[in-house]
Amino acid sequence: MAQRLGMDSHDRLHHFVSAGLWDAAPLEAELMAQADRLVGGPDASLVIDDTALPKKGQHSVGVAPQYASALGKNANCQTLVSVILANGEVPVPVSLRLFLPESWIADIEHLERAGVPEEHRIFQTKPELALAAIDRVRAAGARFGCVLADAGYGQSAAFRQDLSARGLVWAVGIPRHQKVYPADVALIFSVADRGRPRQRHVPDQLSLAAEAMLANAH
Repeated sequence: MAQRLGMDSHDRLHHFVSAGLWDAAPLEAELMAQADRLVGGPDASLVIDDTALPKKGQHSVGVAPQYASALGKNANCQTLVSVILANGEVPVPVSLRLFLPESWIADIEHLERAGVPEEHRIFQTKPELALAAIDRVRAAGARFGCVLADAGYGQSAAFRQDLSARGLVWAVGIPRHQKVYPADVALIFSVADRGRPRQRHVPDQLSLAAEAMLANAH
């Protein structure tokens, strides 16, 4: 890369990548604009997923024992929240953010040694990071018709509700054991036979595991 850029050595490029302080926002905005030009539109999807980087040791920022999607099991790794603008079989990555586990956020000495900036020392869940990325994509003007995510994000009720609150069309996975209700469920005030009257609505149907609900679907 240094040779292609006409540099005499790779030292300056290495410093820029590993230690240089620069604002990535303009570059990310240009990336989103180009991605939109290539694949954006009402038929495009914004795909939210994890990217796991298996790591040994404990010094790399964010590395910890956690679920590694690339391995399908818990392992020592870094996890990044990735956002891809896709249309048909053409995916274009538009955002990538490192997830810091709570064990890192709670260890000030570890954060200091790793050089984590102050503004990134607040714990954010992966769904929260994904929502922030979606907001950046929309602010940049990139066009998409729906948001897609796997069960790692879909199991978060707050994530699903925040997608709806943004007026987005979405489809997410959920665990097979997650409790769900039929589409025609209604909230009612049930009449108690004894004791105080209920203060909150209750569903008029019982919930079932998603797997059982699908098994009974016609």
